[in-house]
Amino acid sequence: MSMLTNTLGRYFAGRFVVAALGVFGGIFLLLVLVDYIEMVRKTSGLASASAIMVAETSLFRVPQLLEKLTPFCMLIGAMTCYLALSRRLELVVARAAGISAWQFISPALGSALLIGVIATIAYNPMSANLRELSKRMEAELFGSAPGGGIQDASGFWLNQVTSDGQTIINAARSEQQGIRLTGLTLFRFDQDQHFKERVEAREATLDAGRWLFKGVRRFSLDGPPIDQATLEIPTTLTEAQVRNSFSTPETVSFWQLPSYIRSSESSGFATAGYRLQYQKLLAQPFLLVAMVMLAASVSLRFFRMGGVQKMVLSGVGAGFLLYVLSKVTEDLSKAELMHPIAAAWLPVVVGGLTGFLALLYQEDG
Repeated sequence: MSMLTNTLGRYFAGRFVVAALGVFGGIFLLLVLVDYIEMVRKTSGLASASAIMVAETSLFRVPQLLEKLTPFCMLIGAMTCYLALSRRLELVVARAAGISAWQFISPALGSALLIGVIATIAYNPMSANLRELSKRMEAELFGSAPGGGIQDASGFWLNQVTSDGQTIINAARSEQQGIRLTGLTLFRFDQDQHFKERVEAREATLDAGRWLFKGVRRFSLDGPPIDQATLEIPTTLTEAQVRNSFSTPETVSFWQLPSYIRSSESSGFATAGYRLQYQKLLAQPFLLVAMVMLAASVSLRFFRMGGVQKMVLSGVGAGFLLYVLSKVTEDLSKAELMHPIAAAWLPVVVGGLTGFLALLYQEDG
């Protein structure tokens, strides 16, 4: 019986991993295709944009988008796996051999936990690094375009006040958590808050006590535009202050989050979003386990008993409700109305207990 259980466990684990990776790969290809089409549309007027570079940019952007969909990949993969096993009556044979439902879902739970650990410690840093690389490639694509390339309605804004006056900086894109900016527009005022000039620049880098702008064009009220190769503007901003303004928690990798939280705290900045992101990454393996529990609770019914459509819809609905709960707790945590630990782990507890109680009722009720 022990040998039979181990063999079946490896078989069920393999089927689950194949199904989950298949869903993951399918969604990845779909996102790459959609993002590539959008990038082609945006770069259609740029002569310097090659098809290979546009494809690489899209390819490097997608992993971070797909990271948010990993729980749904686990949910759909587990449902697909168990419905396929039920359709071929393999679950019936397993039950006839004396294997309980808890025994043939435990391999999938262990596999989901392992996948979650890998996603946290390896996939997350990789996706964050690829996102930074995609930003650098976007800067190369759009850096020579008029106005700094494609820019949304707001972009990134930064305000600094020095002995020379006030400078308002708007950047279309940021890299390295705000240390390097591209597609810039500056509005400079003197000490009496009188407008001095508007400056457009291709890129800027934060050095010790200064911003170094490159590819500069200066516009003033009493003269024609002036082109300059570089322009230095003094600043009192530190790297920690700039990162707090430009970076988002999703762009910081798992291994960098603890030091980033400590440096932000020492600078007096709010760290609720970064603490939440760190706790969410810690809870991610258990969230994937909870998704498998939910999928198993709606997918272990025998295929010939009917009601497959209702099972699939109920599983998708449960996953959607869990996603809504996670977004509500995330917003509450960012507004500092809920502790980050509670916000990150509450969806895990709710999803896991719901699946566990449903399975307990079906198998032992």
